[in-house]
Amino acid sequence: MSADPEPDLAEIHEIHIVGIGGAGMSAIGRVLHGWGKRVHGSDRRVSPITEALQAEGIAVTVGHAAENVAGADLVLASSAVPDTNPELAAARERGIRVARRPEFLPELTDGYDVIAVAGAHGKTTVTGMTASVLLTAGLDPTYIVGGVVLNLQTNGYAGSGRQFVIEADEYRRTFLALSPTLAVITNVEFDHPDCYPSMRHLRLAFGEFIDNIVSGGTLIACGDDPVAHALAASYHATGGRVVLYGMGTEAEYSWHARDITANVAGGSSFTAVHEGEVVGRFDLQVPGEFNVVNALAVLGIAEELGIDRQVMRQALQAYTGTARRFEVLGEVGGVTVIDDYAHHPTQIRGVLRAARRRYGERRLVAVWEPHTFSRIRALREEFMTSFGVADQVLVMPIYAAREADDGSLTAQDLALTMAHQAVQCAVSLDDAVTRLVAGTLPGDVVMLMGAGDEYTVGQRLVDALRQRELG
Repeated sequence: MSADPEPDLAEIHEIHIVGIGGAGMSAIGRVLHGWGKRVHGSDRRVSPITEALQAEGIAVTVGHAAENVAGADLVLASSAVPDTNPELAAARERGIRVARRPEFLPELTDGYDVIAVAGAHGKTTVTGMTASVLLTAGLDPTYIVGGVVLNLQTNGYAGSGRQFVIEADEYRRTFLALSPTLAVITNVEFDHPDCYPSMRHLRLAFGEFIDNIVSGGTLIACGDDPVAHALAASYHATGGRVVLYGMGTEAEYSWHARDITANVAGGSSFTAVHEGEVVGRFDLQVPGEFNVVNALAVLGIAEELGIDRQVMRQALQAYTGTARRFEVLGEVGGVTVIDDYAHHPTQIRGVLRAARRRYGERRLVAVWEPHTFSRIRALREEFMTSFGVADQVLVMPIYAAREADDGSLTAQDLALTMAHQAVQCAVSLDDAVTRLVAGTLPGDVVMLMGAGDEYTVGQRLVDALRQRELG
C-alpha cells in the first residue's frame, strides 16, 4: 500500500518550529505567520530574535520538550537540530509530519517567481537590498533574508506580490530545493568542509543550482569571481540567459561600476554602467567596494524586473545594511564598536579593508571568534594572513557550533601562528571583554568578526564603555 500523500500547505494550520531563533527558521516563521498560520517554536536560549518573535505574536519556548509540539500539524526543524531532539521524537510518535528546511522550501515557494541569491559571501546583503528595491517599487514581495534588514526591521515578510526573494544557502545543499526564475551567484569559494569534501564538490553543487533555474529564467553572476564566471559561461553555452556584473572588463559585463568614491554617509558612491551606457551615480550607506559589487547584482535583478532606475537609486541609497553586517553597535568615548558576520578569510579581509577606508588612520582592533573546527582546519593558512590591515588582533575561543571539540586545535594555537605582530588571545568571552575594556583608547575602532557569540562581546564592551564615561 502506498503512503498517504503529505497534506497541502493550505491544509496545515498550526506549525511548530524547532530552532526558531536561527536566522533562516525565524524568517520562515514570520512568513508563515504572515500567511495566517498559527506558528510557535522553541530554541535553546533567549535572544533578540526570539524576543522579537514573541512581540509579533509567535510564541517561543526556551528549551526543548515533547509537550511543545502539542497541537501542531507540522514540525519544522533547522539543520542544526539533531534527530534525537525530544520534540522531533515526540512528533514522530504522534504521527505529526516532521520536515527539514530543504524539503519544505519547495512548498513554501510554490507558485512564486523565485529570486534566489547564492554565493559564499554577499548573499545576505544582496537579498536584503533586493527586497528593499522591490518594496520601494511597489511589488510587495515575500522575502527571507539571512539577517535582519535594518531599514525593514525584519528578516522575513509575507507580501502580496508574485516574487519570492530568498537567500539560497549552500550549507547541506539546501539551495538545491529551489527552482528560481532569477538565480544570483555572487561568488564561489571553498567553505563548509563538513558538507563538501573539496572545492570540486562545492562547484558541482552550484552547477546543480543553476540546472534548477526554470525554463526561460536568468542567471545573474559576478564575472569577477572565476568560478561564478565559468558557471555562467557553461549555462550560456546551453542557451541560458546570463547577466554578468562586476568590476572587471567593462565591455563583457551587463553591469559595471566606475569612479568609486567614499561619501559623507560612510559608504561608497559609484557610477553605474549598463551595457556601455552610463546610468548615473548611486550612493550607498554601507561601506566597502564589495558592497558596490553587491549593489551591481541588485541592479541586474531590478533591470530584469523592469523596475524604474530612479526607484533603484532611491532604494539603494535608503538601504542601511543588515544586522551583524558591519553593524555599528555603539560609539562611546571616541571608541567605535562594530560587529560583522565575517567568518571566512575573504570576508575578513574585505571587512577590514572597508573599516580602514571608512575610518582612515584610526587604530583598528580586530576581534576574531573562529567559527567551527572544520572550517579553521581547512582554511587555516588563509586565516593566518587575513588580518594584516588591523593594528591589533584579539583571538577568542573557537566557536564549535554543531561540532565537537577534541582539544587538538585551540585559539592559542591560532594566535601563536598568526602572521601579525600584535596578537593577543582571550581564554573566554569574559576575558575578551576585560581585555578590550582595559585596552581600548579614544579613537579606536573595534571590529568584531565571527558567526557565533562575538556580538555579545561587542554589546558588553559598549555597555562597559558607557559606564566608564559616567565615571
